Amino acid sequence: MPRLVTYRQRRSNGRWLRLYVPVLPVLLVLSPLLLLAVLVACVIYRVSPVGALRGAGQLLWASSGARFEITQGRTAVLVHVI
Repeated sequence: MPRLVTYRQRRSNGRWLRLYVPVLPVLLVLSPLLLLAVLVACVIYRVSPVGALRGAGQLLWASSGARFEITQGRTAVLVHVI
């Protein structure tokens, strides 16, 4: 399971904004809202809630080591899941 998400953004003036977000505390705080959002989406789209939660858990578990990088002009965004 990923432990830390690093977010870096290079602004147009060349300076970097760095944010380090621990996954477990954020997941524990937001879990009631995430569970409610998944259940509402499952009712709307008629999907099994157990299957949706299992799929979301597998996606979170497999995302360790993922790296997303977007650059446009002088602005750059890098998201690294550790």
